[in-house]
Amino acid sequence: MRDMFERLAARFPDAQAGWRAGESVSHAALMARVRAWATLGRRAGPGPVALYHDDSLEFAAALVGAWLAGKAVWLPADVLPATCAALAGNVDAFWGDFPGTHAPQAPDGTDDAGIDWRTPAPDFPALVVFTSGTTGTPVPITKRFSQLTSELDALETQFGAALGAADVVATVSHQHIYGLLFRVLWPLAAGRPVHAARHEYPETLAPALAVRPCVLLASPAHLKRLPDHLDWRGAAANLRAVFSSGGMLDEAAAHHAGALLGRTPIEVYGSSETGGIAWRQRTDTGDEGWTALPGVAWRRDADGLLAVRSAQAGTDDWLVLADRIDDLDDGRFALRGRADRIVKIEEKRISLDAIETALLAGGLAREARVLACADGGHGRQVLAAFVVPSAVGRAVLEEGGKTALNTRLRAQLASGVDAVALPRRWRYLDALPVDARGKTTAAQLLALLDPAPARPRHPTVRVLEQGDARVLLELTVPADLLYFDGHFDVAPVLPGVVQVDWAIHYGAHYLGRGGSFAGIQALKFQQMIRPEQPVRLELSRDAAKGSLAFRYFSEAGAHASGRILFGPDQPC
Repeated sequence: MRDMFERLAARFPDAQAGWRAGESVSHAALMARVRAWATLGRRAGPGPVALYHDDSLEFAAALVGAWLAGKAVWLPADVLPATCAALAGNVDAFWGDFPGTHAPQAPDGTDDAGIDWRTPAPDFPALVVFTSGTTGTPVPITKRFSQLTSELDALETQFGAALGAADVVATVSHQHIYGLLFRVLWPLAAGRPVHAARHEYPETLAPALAVRPCVLLASPAHLKRLPDHLDWRGAAANLRAVFSSGGMLDEAAAHHAGALLGRTPIEVYGSSETGGIAWRQRTDTGDEGWTALPGVAWRRDADGLLAVRSAQAGTDDWLVLADRIDDLDDGRFALRGRADRIVKIEEKRISLDAIETALLAGGLAREARVLACADGGHGRQVLAAFVVPSAVGRAVLEEGGKTALNTRLRAQLASGVDAVALPRRWRYLDALPVDARGKTTAAQLLALLDPAPARPRHPTVRVLEQGDARVLLELTVPADLLYFDGHFDVAPVLPGVVQVDWAIHYGAHYLGRGGSFAGIQALKFQQMIRPEQPVRLELSRDAAKGSLAFRYFSEAGAHASGRILFGPDQPC
């Protein structure tokens, strides 16, 4: 993989580079874009550039073009104002989909056929990535070219034979190290076709996986939310592998995804600082062992922490991580939580991991995160718990309210946790918030503690036509709609589940209730619905069949459609 640039230059022009909107993209077309971006880079100064682009093929062309022009690339996770402001002090230009205030650049279409296709030097500072921010403020990490290619070698050695020439389909962004390696650099080096767009919804993911041999790149957040009602049989027939990274995938979610997709996910463990470290595939219940990737040496240090040494870590020294491990004595290790998740509350050392484990042990919580925070103006540090209740916990919450569940969970913790370590602030959630990388960050959770004005949950509605069994509505989705949170920060889109919910809601309002929900047929999502975009919603009731057909459309064409079925015991 160290000869990636030579491989790109020698690949046949009519070889397939990937897919964009269902159309094949040739290697020649990709290389033309590489030359165009390289030309743009050579016309500018030698300084680094920031790169952000949603399209993986265009992103790949810009990245390779920048490197051919001798430019280091800063890779932000988003284009939020604070992120762009931080980048502005470190880069000479913004490439791709940045806000207009930062004068983003793109090629004018010309390219220099005489571009020197020489591979960058091993010590070339090719990339600056950022830590995830799950435990604090993201930190920039410089990656030399040799670190990236060493990791590609390890991935191809370990997994390449099983993947063959499979398409690369992803639910994760390439703007972080996992997505960058697996969705862009590894396919480029190995010659595997890449899908330019990522699949944000399972409704579009399932049919995409059913077309041809493929590999899926996902995060734990996506895999544990795969719905049972979709048809995954095509995916199970075509998938060569499913990868998961960016966080821990719990065992139940791994087996659930394996049952639907026909492949138990291969979990890859690593960090922005060290690169990939190890992998596991939990086909056996209770197997916690991680196997080191090729070229990675590891050991358990005197404090029980994981120490690693590899070419992708960028040093010949042992790097000690903040992850506690057990040596399983079979060449593998088991992760036992973070050692750096220790905070001081009134001079006592408190393990946030231990409190989370205790919250989960009582059966009232399905997921839990605990963070240190200010106590709301008194200048002291306290703990805040963010809990996704289990079915039992949800029943307590619905019957007795937040106070009742607070009391039950605090009593559960009291037997094993010092009184000063009991959480003082509680938030109960339907799901932990995740960003476009599938990660739950500390900033996202702490933001939930701040009081906020009520957010709209429905669009503005205008009735265009109405009859006994049909109604045509015009909907305008407000920019501050609650459901835009997490879908997604850079380019908000209306989630598919909300579109279905609105069809049911307005169907009941204008055409009468249809009974109990029994399923959905012919569900399609063709185009995204964005903030302030007027769309029309046509609803048609078929009383005899107990169904409600819906169709979202606009001047741009069809957005979504389907047929909602209601229970036969209640008339539609």
